[in-house]
Amino acid sequence: MSAPLKQFQDDFIRALYGEGDASPHLAELSAQPGFAVYRNTVIKGCIDTLAANFPTVQRLVSEQWFRSAALLYVRATPPRVVSMMDYGEDFPQFLAQFPPAAELPYLAGVARLDRFWIESHAASDDTRLDAAVLGALAPQALAQTVLRPRASTRWQWFAENPAYPIWSVNRAQQEMPGDLAWKAEGALLTRRDGVVCWQPLDFAGCVLLDACAAGLPLEAAASRAAQADPAQDVARTLAHLMTAGAFATT
Repeated sequence: MSAPLKQFQDDFIRALYGEGDASPHLAELSAQPGFAVYRNTVIKGCIDTLAANFPTVQRLVSEQWFRSAALLYVRATPPRVVSMMDYGEDFPQFLAQFPPAAELPYLAGVARLDRFWIESHAASDDTRLDAAVLGALAPQALAQTVLRPRASTRWQWFAENPAYPIWSVNRAQQEMPGDLAWKAEGALLTRRDGVVCWQPLDFAGCVLLDACAAGLPLEAAASRAAQADPAQDVARTLAHLMTAGAFATT
């Protein structure tokens, strides 16, 4: 691509999303009524995409609030990818720094879980690890085994607010319970038979998955999880992860 063509395309994108004044060679074009119609159509499409990608966030804040926030995001962060399923990858970070969302401290976490759902849904297929495979290993071999999270497995510990239960209830389009406990909780998302499933996950489970994803052998990963959450039975946590299908065959 020639430099003049790239410059024209960059200027066109800036004009399209209203990023400052149009360059001189685009000023006449951007002043045309048809350009404004095209701009509005493109921006509306981006906002609609964000609404589709973050349905739980919109359910929590109302459509009007969401679309107002999304408009600011779209103007600051135009799409840079072909697949609109990937658009809004950093929308959770945007919400975390968005002043009007300050009174909803869980909102960025909810957005992160919406994003996890997309990533889990779109992840490549792989085969889940059968617990019988681990059970057949000798103790020393088991200790040195590296468990690999499946491509569709997502997890996170939310230390400051109950983002996961808020997301879980609203993602299922249910009513929030009146006695929701304001406490830390983790989330685990996996995919089974093409369907994204989610469930709560204790802190030890999150640490264990972090360690496994980093390539630590099982003995070291379990030790790290036990140190992080001494009150938790790490063996039970591992069994929970195996049942959920969190790991892939090696």
